Amino acid sequence: MDLSVVVPTLNARDRLAATLDALSAHAPNVEVVVVNGPSADGTSGLVRDHPVVDILLELSERNVNAARNAGLAAATGDVLALLGQASCVREGWVDALRDGIANADAVTGPIHRDVAGGHTTEAVERRRIRGRDVTYFDGGNVAFTRDAIEALDGFDEYLETGAARDAAHRLAGMNRPVSWQSGMAVVRTDADDVTHRVAADADVPLWGVKYRSLAYRLAKNYGVHPTVPYRLGRHALTDALGVAKDVLTGDERPSEWAANGNAVLRNAARGVRDGLSARRSDGPPRRNPNGVSQRMDRTLARYD
Repeated sequence: MDLSVVVPTLNARDRLAATLDALSAHAPNVEVVVVNGPSADGTSGLVRDHPVVDILLELSERNVNAARNAGLAAATGDVLALLGQASCVREGWVDALRDGIANADAVTGPIHRDVAGGHTTEAVERRRIRGRDVTYFDGGNVAFTRDAIEALDGFDEYLETGAARDAAHRLAGMNRPVSWQSGMAVVRTDADDVTHRVAADADVPLWGVKYRSLAYRLAKNYGVHPTVPYRLGRHALTDALGVAKDVLTGDERPSEWAANGNAVLRNAARGVRDGLSARRSDGPPRRNPNGVSQRMDRTLARYD
């Protein structure tokens, strides 16, 4: 197995250093591609001096999916892994990855998050949607065969969040299995996707970002089907009830609750519109009009 590991990063110098040190200790013979952009905390110097890094790409965009795609395009391995900027691999990570990818198109594993008094661990998440068996994965701990990445055309750069879940839906639509390996574990100390939010949309409430993403990927993957409003409505009702409890306890103001509800409705409608447009733009099985092949000019500088 010829393995490449892509690590997107943005303003996380100290956490990235720990991630690179863990790769050096537990995956010393893999190709490491770091995609930085645009950090202002000395990340570039750290990466250029770290012995485990083979390629550094500098980007001007803050979108984590643009960084992922740029790294995937530059990597040379026949197996391509994505690792979060604050996700430290553990002993046995490479062996578990190798075992999982032997009989699947993608492989993922648990993420341990440090909390007071110990850590929490994510379990495998699976859903059956319109006849598809979808195995979800985190974009900060997953590996693909090169053939699978090329079939997906990488990640959909329209999405600010949830692109890994979108890719999971698309893999399921191609009947490409995703393996879960408990030994392919990482320890994470922050939420990687949040730090890569697109600056141009910084004025959009997080509720709006969430529902635009959810609506877009549902409409793009499943079209005009009852499952789209059903799943949107179920998520919205659950979230609305949770926030309503905060209003009753005084932790949330009614005006903020109303504003968030308005953001949900507006962005869900926009997401459905854009998702249907994307569905028409790129048909099955890929469903990715904003992937690697569409954006080959993103890298500002490359250091080998």
